[in-house]
Amino acid sequence: MPSRSSDPFGDVLAAATERICAAVVAVEASNPVVIIDGRSGAGKTSLAARLIRAWPLRTPVQLLALDSVYPGWDGLEQGAETVRQAVLIPHGRGLLGTWRRWDWERGEEAEAHAVDPALGLVVEGCGALTATPARLGDVTVWVDGPRDSRRRRALARDGDGFRPYWDTWAAQEEAHIAQHRPPEIADIVVRTP
Repeated sequence: MPSRSSDPFGDVLAAATERICAAVVAVEASNPVVIIDGRSGAGKTSLAARLIRAWPLRTPVQLLALDSVYPGWDGLEQGAETVRQAVLIPHGRGLLGTWRRWDWERGEEAEAHAVDPALGLVVEGCGALTATPARLGDVTVWVDGPRDSRRRRALARDGDGFRPYWDTWAAQEEAHIAQHRPPEIADIVVRTP
């Protein structure tokens, strides 16, 4: 019987959160890495927030949103590579990782943040899932949805600040998908309405 919920988007994210939590528990580690990739407006950030709230382990979890690392509107690939080199590889080796927040208003790097390798980690953002991070992540997720729905959600969230960059960003997403095929290497694929 179809759901009669008034929030189909929320229902999809709730079901995905349950699947991811079950996969995290199945890893049987205190510091699992979850990588959530997907197109703008698909629901990555909302899914990551739900996952953090529902985190199924006793040990705390850290969240790193690539939006905090991308060096501007042309920086999808560079931001993802920075996180891979400075956070995911060290975390996988049991070493402290560090990243610097991108100050979008000033157009420059800001304060540094540390990532504790003893704790779980959720990395969320377009570009996060490529072959190397797939090997470093314990649970990998791809989130996507119809273009019009995604665009509506993204512009409602980010407003006029994002509107002039939608096409530029979408082109980078397409290049990422064509080169790295994240939907094919993800453990879990989530389709939002």
